[in-house]
Amino acid sequence: MSMSDLDAEIIDLAASCDKDPLRWAMMAYDWGHGELADYSGPRSWQREALDEVGQALRNPATRFNPIMIARASGHGIGKSAFIGMVVNWALSTCEDCKVVITANTDTQLRTKTSPEVGKWQRLSITSNWFDVNATSVASRDTKHTKNWRADFVPWSEHNTEAFAGLHNKGKRIVLVFDEASAISDKVWEVAEGALTDEGTEIIWIAFGNPTRNVGRFRECFRRYRHRWLAKQIDSRDVEGTNKEQIAKWVEDYGLDSDFVKVRVRGMFPSMSSRQFISENDVTEAYGKQLQASQYRFAPVIITVDPAWEGDDELVIGMRQGLMFQILHKMAKNDNDLVVAQIVARYEDEHKADAVFIDGGFGTGIVSAGRGMRRNWVMVWFAGQSGDIGCINKRAEMWKAIRDWLKEGGAIPDDPVLRDELQAPEIVPRLDGKLQIESKKEMKARGIPSPNRADALALSFAYPVQQLTRQERLARELGIDNQQPRDYDPYA
Repeated sequence: MSMSDLDAEIIDLAASCDKDPLRWAMMAYDWGHGELADYSGPRSWQREALDEVGQALRNPATRFNPIMIARASGHGIGKSAFIGMVVNWALSTCEDCKVVITANTDTQLRTKTSPEVGKWQRLSITSNWFDVNATSVASRDTKHTKNWRADFVPWSEHNTEAFAGLHNKGKRIVLVFDEASAISDKVWEVAEGALTDEGTEIIWIAFGNPTRNVGRFRECFRRYRHRWLAKQIDSRDVEGTNKEQIAKWVEDYGLDSDFVKVRVRGMFPSMSSRQFISENDVTEAYGKQLQASQYRFAPVIITVDPAWEGDDELVIGMRQGLMFQILHKMAKNDNDLVVAQIVARYEDEHKADAVFIDGGFGTGIVSAGRGMRRNWVMVWFAGQSGDIGCINKRAEMWKAIRDWLKEGGAIPDDPVLRDELQAPEIVPRLDGKLQIESKKEMKARGIPSPNRADALALSFAYPVQQLTRQERLARELGIDNQQPRDYDPYA
């Protein structure tokens, strides 16, 4: 057979597999020979996932809906190999297909993801169609090089243009998130907003070890499960994994340990290594219903956590004993008088015994409240702690949240609050004092500002006693006969 005849057969095969990635994977590689001598084809879970893509493409009702595949897995299952096969199929069977691949770190992208994708391109029958290098796989046809390609793009929450520009109307787009658990929520949000081309095959693949129990990858298996074809893969059930090593891990750490959950069972951890508040404690409190008798005796505390940056939200919360609820949330508002009026309304409505406001961005709100004869208290997260085991007030308040949850605290059915409570991590210190990472540090690793959780934290700033009848009457009459309360944390 001449080379031209062979190329023609490959082109015909590619055309016939444009909606069948599993058939392409079976036909495009020399299984059982050379580097693939030990394999007769893709692993069982890989076949299943490839077929899921194919079924969605072959169904006219779903072909042009985003096909979103998520897999949380233990180690050694061959997820990079799957990515390599998918990318080769996508490029080989659709002219001017665009692929963008990112990973949790630049190192992962350069040293693991990119070489693996390159390997499966090199082993394919279409290896001569594309040029492979460390940052891209591009068509050798100079007329198509710019539009028919796969690019390896390090993610950055501050530079999301590569994901915002994912448009390829009438063709095919493939977006791959490798080790997706640590990719910033902002990148997920921008990517999701970009995948809107009409009449376009859109395939989004998110794979990784489930190292974090918060974030958008976690929500593929929870809040957004109805949108994703999401499955968790146990390394023990996959062909070719190191069963002896896995058995040692299970023996050493225990089947239900977070180590085995993440590295073997493909399950999200109960608590990540530096996580301060566990998923179990939050889950126990989530949506919990209390009888009024369980909290009505306690003082009512209103809290205000102002927006830090433009994309944050201002949150007003209320805690009474074991009960916490969000009263109001709004976009960043620099009109302190308007915010103060809202806070005052809630203070009166709920007959609050104290109002605590984050001093970082709430000084103007407190000043406006002073003009309305309100004795609100500013709380400085970076201020001195009343607990010698905590580095600052932030650590003290978050420690109080953790203890409150364990004592039976109840939070509303609010997925954002749930995730925010689990998000902050501990900052290791040589002196052993508790330090919780700041909002700035959280944003640096792609985690949104925990405004709702901080609203809860503020309720533990200082001890609060219920107002006396005289104090409450004076406030209702607008009589300024009391000095602002100076809370002594050592009282």
